[in-house]
Amino acid sequence: MKNLIQMLFFLLLGTEILSAQSKPLFPQTTGMVSFTYRNSFQKDVAATLDTLKILGIKDIEFSNLFGRKASEIRKMLDDRGMFCSSFGVSYPDLITKTKEVGQNAKTLGAKFVRVAWVPHDGIFTIEIAKNTVADFNKVGKLLKDEFDITFCYHNHGYEFYAYENGTLMDYIIQNTNPKYVSFEIDILWTFFPGADPAQFNQ
Repeated sequence: MKNLIQMLFFLLLGTEILSAQSKPLFPQTTGMVSFTYRNSFQKDVAATLDTLKILGIKDIEFSNLFGRKASEIRKMLDDRGMFCSSFGVSYPDLITKTKEVGQNAKTLGAKFVRVAWVPHDGIFTIEIAKNTVADFNKVGKLLKDEFDITFCYHNHGYEFYAYENGTLMDYIIQNTNPKYVSFEIDILWTFFPGADPAQFNQ
């Protein structure tokens, strides 16, 4: 009984605190990357969107078309008052199918095209980083000039090998053209290899 009373007290206290707040805890629109629900999306895109909408999620970062056309997914989003903020693709598709990627992203209504993995065997090296920079600058310019879409890279930790006075991630950031290349910093995969995620948001 005592535990029940304590629980009720804290629930009421929490309710009072929340009701006293004039601003929401997270004022930004809550987003979700489709990879999190990839198995559900693979089975039924529409039903998965319905579930996410019930959860209050309107912004979907698609990383796959799940066998659908971009136009079909766009209609499903529009019908539910949802939107796609970014479209994720593989590095090979980014390089070899840049215009197709750009058109799909445009159809989805995405403002960003993102890549989250640079192919490499073993250690990520400065040679790979240099090729990555050249590729990112090239496709970033094409996506911006032809589709008005911003390319961004989502890191996954291997980029933080030491290089000169910083890391290979620093090298990539410093040598890509900020007009055409942006970055979506993964907090875990920045902190885990020993870097400070906050410094990348300054």
